[in-house]
Amino acid sequence: MTSPLSAVPMSERLSGVADIECVTPDLNGIPRGKVMTVEGFLSDRRLQLARGVLLQCIMGGYPEAEFYGYDDGDLVLHPDADQVHVLPWLDQSRALAICEAVELDGQLSGLSTRALLRKIVNQYAERGWTPVVATELEFFLFEPNRDDTQAFQPPIGLDGRREVGAGAFSVSTSNGLKPFFDEISAGMAALGIPRDTFMHEMGVSQFEINFVHGDPVLIADQTFLFKHMLHEVALKHGLIAVCMAKPLARVPGCSMHIHQSIVDQRSGQNIFTDADTQAPTAAFNHFIGGLQHCMAELTLLMAPYVNSYQRFCHAYASPNNLCWSHDNRAAGLRIPASEPVARRVENRLPGADANPYLAVAASLAAGLYGMDHRCEPSAPAQGEFSAPDELVLPSTLHEAINRLDRSEVARELFGAEFINGYLATKRMELESFMDEITPWERRFLGSQV
Repeated sequence: MTSPLSAVPMSERLSGVADIECVTPDLNGIPRGKVMTVEGFLSDRRLQLARGVLLQCIMGGYPEAEFYGYDDGDLVLHPDADQVHVLPWLDQSRALAICEAVELDGQLSGLSTRALLRKIVNQYAERGWTPVVATELEFFLFEPNRDDTQAFQPPIGLDGRREVGAGAFSVSTSNGLKPFFDEISAGMAALGIPRDTFMHEMGVSQFEINFVHGDPVLIADQTFLFKHMLHEVALKHGLIAVCMAKPLARVPGCSMHIHQSIVDQRSGQNIFTDADTQAPTAAFNHFIGGLQHCMAELTLLMAPYVNSYQRFCHAYASPNNLCWSHDNRAAGLRIPASEPVARRVENRLPGADANPYLAVAASLAAGLYGMDHRCEPSAPAQGEFSAPDELVLPSTLHEAINRLDRSEVARELFGAEFINGYLATKRMELESFMDEITPWERRFLGSQV
């Protein structure tokens, strides 16, 4: 998708800018890259990055070299011209370029989650289809946490109060943080990120931003860029922005719901709706069937950390099932109430902690698998329901790792190189967590057993 920025010469867009952050998402969706001078950037100076960086774990280490190459060779960071932005939250003029990670032979890297998403989108294009997605991202705002043994605390607002709850969907409870949200809104406008809706969510100092639907790679780029801005602007205002799946006990967690529909490139029609009868199509049913067939094995791509499963185990509006239903938030796959032309599938499984490129790629790949293999869905769930065992998701990181490891579908969709490297990193993260003893264990087990 072409951005209006592409019509402006790059030298003009970067006028007065000294440095540019050239970044690409690693497997966790964290920006990794280098800072170079604008002069070097405009002269097309080649920027290289070690392949292993894309498999860097959340603690900073790397898996064994066999997963990214024993020679630890380089990738080339190739900037996307439509994703070069002057950063509006900085006092000094600096820019950021979202880059694609490309092998030295010019091929997109099999370790790049952005490239994997682009590959899935291209598979839709080969069939004459264009996927359309939108993300809904939830996050918390807390005061700085200087002792990680203590719980996060909501910030003190302009009114001198700390939020205590019961503010869901209120349009006034965020007013105490208005300077922060004003800068976020201005930043989105400067970065060309359109905003659909914004709201206070169910949790204490929890909020949600909804992005306008569009091209999957563009929406993932916008979500990635927004999360980066969110953290940076929060620090300016004496806050921390937290996108953990479950940062607080006994309150709702943070999701990243993905809305998906498919458009026929020739007719411009939504293939989920019959143009004559306005009824759901076979493609619609098969898309849902594909999600039900694949998503349990791909859960690790949408719930990547130990903490992600706290959200599933304490299901405050965060279903851990693959049931589908019309306008029922207890189902993992929800069909929102809409006009037939806007018929879509909402995947409610990914957490806000997920890599947006990987979560969108996994959801679209599963749907495409279903349409290619004519997977039939279960009957839609109605009212209060219990999910059958075959439609229940893994409930721990360990279980999710094992499900992905055994999945032939995952390697078919994303390639053995990526899946094996991803698993190696996630095993490192799990082992690191298991080396920790939690306050709960000391509190109850230390004195009684």
